[in-house]
Amino acid sequence: MRESGRKHGSVSPCAACKLLRRRCSQDCVFALYFPADEPWKFANVHKVFGASNVNKMLQDLPVERRGDAVSSMVYEANARVRDPVYGCVGAISSLQRQVDQLHTQLALAQAEVVHLRTWYATSVSGVIPSPLSKKSSSVVEPGSKPLFLLDMVVDQPCIGESMWSC
Repeated sequence: MRESGRKHGSVSPCAACKLLRRRCSQDCVFALYFPADEPWKFANVHKVFGASNVNKMLQDLPVERRGDAVSSMVYEANARVRDPVYGCVGAISSLQRQVDQLHTQLALAQAEVVHLRTWYATSVSGVIPSPLSKKSSSVVEPGSKPLFLLDMVVDQPCIGESMWSC
């Protein structure tokens, strides 16, 4: 029977103690969070934060919050290994840019839907307003193609900027 990466009767070193080449004690603070079968987790955390700093952080936290802290450290360490300059912030910024681009695409698609609904409604009635003139009296013959497929205004004050800064 295994319990937290340790066998009853003998002590199997956790990933941290293996990497640090030390004896893993029963009260090892790393053992619950860095099991021996996931050595890469501690390797990256150790590379970014250092074993003694991780030990201090875990010792200062209540036991019920340590798991979340380790998850955060592992995530940040993995992000730092991939992007040494920006880490998590680089990933978050990239995702924010994608969200902004998708908001812009959505606004354009919604405007196009409104335009097409309007165009369809007027073409069914047989009176199509001319895109060349603002006067309501000018009409394009039914069956002819309009000059512009899309006349729209995007009602978004900060296109291209973060939606949080608007």
